[in-house]
Amino acid sequence: MATTLQTTFAGLSLRNPIIVSSSGLTDSAAKNQKLCEAGAGAIVLKSLFEEQIMMEVYQHDDPSMSPEAADKLSVYILHHKLGEYLNLIRESKKVCDIPVIASINCYKDDVWADFAKQIEEAGADALEINILALQTDVQYTYGSFEQRHIDILRHIKKTVKIPVIMKLGSNLTNPVALIDQLYANGAAAVVLFNRFYQPDINIDKMTQVAGDVFSNEADLSNSLRWTGIASAAVNKIDYAISGGIHSAEGIVKSILAGASAVEICSVLYKESSAVINEYNKFVAEWMASKGMENIAQFKGKLNVGDVKGVNTFERTQFLKYFAQHE
Repeated sequence: MATTLQTTFAGLSLRNPIIVSSSGLTDSAAKNQKLCEAGAGAIVLKSLFEEQIMMEVYQHDDPSMSPEAADKLSVYILHHKLGEYLNLIRESKKVCDIPVIASINCYKDDVWADFAKQIEEAGADALEINILALQTDVQYTYGSFEQRHIDILRHIKKTVKIPVIMKLGSNLTNPVALIDQLYANGAAAVVLFNRFYQPDINIDKMTQVAGDVFSNEADLSNSLRWTGIASAAVNKIDYAISGGIHSAEGIVKSILAGASAVEICSVLYKESSAVINEYNKFVAEWMASKGMENIAQFKGKLNVGDVKGVNTFERTQFLKYFAQHE
């Protein structure tokens, strides 16, 4: 019996479900070529950050500069950064025979629709949109954050034909309702979840410091929960799980919950790209041991569409669970 790891995600054909997520690991064509050779199914290029670009614009801001000159400088910096990014896409496509996915981290939609078109023309196979922000305004209007996702998606979908993937943060009240609207507005896939910057405090120096940069295996549970629920409720869109994949077993769990693919990053920093081949080998062996020939045979087998999975994914109070740990 032949076993294949091939899967489809966002309309893209992947040789296996392992996608290297956006990070410093994917910021050059040379690095991406090595990840491709290591066995990755797809690569998400390092994100183009709206916040970072705007910070650079502000750093060059001169009060004595005329409004017209300031606008020209802003446009120059924006296009310079985009030019570098377009080159990363082109160079990566030359050396990678797997899907190369561009990534934008944004919170406004006034400039990204035009940039998205240029990203498509540079040869990106798909575009991943990250809208990661905390809503802390006292006068916040309920639902406006979710609507921002939809508005940005709509604008970008008007300009590109390549698949658009929405990578969501975990700070949503009801991801399922948003995913349903994203699907209705043309999203090809969603990724659950984006990882927030982790803050910490140094009590000796009494200063704010960065917390743990990398994810850990405990982070997987939340993504499994929502993928298990959402993939049953909104089943015509593809899902990928991001955060907490630190073993090959995590990939199998993710697919059983309803994911078509996983995005990995932290484990590559902690170990090396050699884990990609190890993970693929484990998944293939696990499938063979269960008599499965392809990913589709077990994808979503344990989402909430399966009656046995309802309580574990949707239960919020684990009295019975904790009773076992007295």
